[in-house]
Amino acid sequence: MTATIIGKGNFIHSGTEKLLGRAEGGVGWLIFNNPAKHNAVSLEMWAGISTVLAAFAADPEIRAVIVTGAGGKAFVSGADLSEFGAKRDTPEANAAYTKVSGQARRDLVDFPKPMIAMIDGYCIGGGMVVALACDVRIASEISLFGIPAARLGLGYGLGGVIDLVRLVGPGAAKDMLLSARQLVAEEALRIGLVSQVVPTADVVETATGYAATIAANAPLTVRAAKLAVGEAVKAPADRDVDAVTAAVEACFASADYREGRAAFAERRQAVFSGE
Repeated sequence: MTATIIGKGNFIHSGTEKLLGRAEGGVGWLIFNNPAKHNAVSLEMWAGISTVLAAFAADPEIRAVIVTGAGGKAFVSGADLSEFGAKRDTPEANAAYTKVSGQARRDLVDFPKPMIAMIDGYCIGGGMVVALACDVRIASEISLFGIPAARLGLGYGLGGVIDLVRLVGPGAAKDMLLSARQLVAEEALRIGLVSQVVPTADVVETATGYAATIAANAPLTVRAAKLAVGEAVKAPADRDVDAVTAAVEACFASADYREGRAAFAERRQAVFSGE
């Protein structure tokens, strides 16, 4: 489905009301909207992720994205288990399901603009897949994290495991995967799973303020930095050094570089255009 921005350019059709996309003040919002099931992700929601992200990537006004869940009790509580009987009951059906959910994860990981996971409540299973694909994770103090695959008999794909190991290391990753236990927010902070833990009442302000800070920075520099970090964590033979070099050179050739130098000399706030 092709993403369509409706209204005054603030809303994006994802294909389902259970996944919302909107833009406000240079920040895109990707909202899991299934609060009756603690934002458990259905197959149509996985598909909608790619649709919304494509619209955000194409919109030059959007400079950062916040990913969150509706309802105040969960970021994402996992996959919608009610679908497993019909959509994941055979190897063939599971392969079709995994093709869609796997594409959504790749689109999250490969998204060129900064993404902040604003986590308030349960971040379990599929929620971990989404949160790990984001660049920064800001959690409320009531948040809980876990990967329950071992309690369900599910296999956990290599892509998600790689994301987890890169973030917390193999020891902590094994602990989470083998025990299937849930971690409170402070433990998640200690092992590096999240970047910040804040009081529940402050999580929205913290995440939106952080996104606004990014949105005010030079877009080409931010994009080059995200690209460089993504390539840095790959094996040397897999790194796209030319792409990083080109992104850096684009910064130095940009009008934003001239604006940044002028603003510094004039002791004022730079206003970046992304050009």
